[in-house]
Amino acid sequence: MDMSALQPRAELLQVADAVAREKTIDREEVLIAMEQAIQKAARSKYGLERDIRAEIDRTSGEIRIRRFLEVVDVVDNDALQMQLAEAQARNPEAEVGDFIVDLLPPIEFGRIAAQTAKQVIVQRVREAERDRQYSEYKDRAGEIINGLVKRVEFGNVTVDLGRAEAILRRDELLPREIFKVGDRVRAYIADVRRETRGPQIFLSRTHPQFMAKLFAQEVPEVYDGIIDIKAVARDPGSRAKIGVISYDSSIDPVGACVGMRGSRVQAVVGELQGEKIDIIPWSDNPATFVVNALAPAEVAKVVLDEDTHRIEVIVPDDQLSLAIGRRGQNVRLASQLTGWAIDIMTEAEESERRQEEFRTRSARFIEALDVDDVIAHLLVTEGFTKVEEIAFVAIDELGGIEGFDEDVATELQNRARLFLETRDTAFDTERRSLGVADEIGELPHMVPAFLVALGRKGLKTLDDVADLASDELIEIVGRDELSEEAANELIMAARAHWFEEADGAA
Repeated sequence: MDMSALQPRAELLQVADAVAREKTIDREEVLIAMEQAIQKAARSKYGLERDIRAEIDRTSGEIRIRRFLEVVDVVDNDALQMQLAEAQARNPEAEVGDFIVDLLPPIEFGRIAAQTAKQVIVQRVREAERDRQYSEYKDRAGEIINGLVKRVEFGNVTVDLGRAEAILRRDELLPREIFKVGDRVRAYIADVRRETRGPQIFLSRTHPQFMAKLFAQEVPEVYDGIIDIKAVARDPGSRAKIGVISYDSSIDPVGACVGMRGSRVQAVVGELQGEKIDIIPWSDNPATFVVNALAPAEVAKVVLDEDTHRIEVIVPDDQLSLAIGRRGQNVRLASQLTGWAIDIMTEAEESERRQEEFRTRSARFIEALDVDDVIAHLLVTEGFTKVEEIAFVAIDELGGIEGFDEDVATELQNRARLFLETRDTAFDTERRSLGVADEIGELPHMVPAFLVALGRKGLKTLDDVADLASDELIEIVGRDELSEEAANELIMAARAHWFEEADGAA
């Protein structure tokens, strides 16, 4: 920028217009930046401590430099203030709080002053340009955008979007994907945020929604909302799964996304460097959706655990490797797609595990209730897993088991309760010897066995329990003993005294 243009003449306005056009920002922003630059130079000449303001006439381009002095009763600062009597000598109508304004002679810009002014203008113009870019793109996050590669630095690609620049970081590129300057690139706007310097628009080609938006461009039914892409899971550049649902019963969502001879899905695959895509029918039934998501593997049976949000999938022996996939890819993507943790086992493994569970539970009942293996097997077969269930179940439910009567049921229940009392007494004795505080036992879902487990880990006070995360607590007391929801409730109850103390202090 030629600083000679900063002399009082119409050329100044022409420069402002040119900069505003080039940077696509408001002309007023450029003129304000120029005023600040002149003001800075004037303060350097007339005194940095003075209140000096520069103004450019928007019509003629004339520069006015003025010094302001505030009218006060008692002067604290000569550079900024003037006593009332002195001010009234110059202007009889002056009052406290008014300003006396002196017009200063225009300044000649030396080399250093011109350089300083130029830096101020460039800085302000850059800020205005960044603000304009942010305003223009802040509501466009989630769109697909096309641009040209402007430069590549350490694998990070700077993309020219025409009216802005964006950054495509190396970890947001597909593996083995290389761009050169001048290449056309299509990417997903992952984030738009204010940064003190550098680009504000962050692009991605690995984001799951990039694939969803590509399908919206290739499949009219997705664009129109007839077919909805409910979930996407990607291993970028390798394989992906998408869950689709159709809101029109006459349209097959999978067929529409595949297209005639696979034309639609191939267009997306081509954009993503050959990433293989499994298109899965979405279902609001978790079991059905998980079975669909594990395609192409066949599933024999599923068992859901709502509390832990895990699902157990049993597959035929010859389908195990297909269900797991190379390096666990198939089951990992299915888990991401459905939001459920998936455990896969073969029918043989499941049968063996069930037999082991049957033996373990039978042995538990034989020991706790002092019964023979026939009665223990009957209890396990009826679905009883813990002594607590027998101790507190309705008598008629126990008596209704084939071969049992009310007397047998009552005796079993009495033995179960006696066993639990004896065990809990032993637990309480151990808990006391470990030094676990009594108030921990008053927490919701807390039982004597948990108190001993905590004590053995050295956790003895309310604060010790309050500091735990739910998964840590579950690990200590046993995964089958406490759900995540119950663990969270217990920990929050342990933390209650923190909030009471804070309120008291307040």
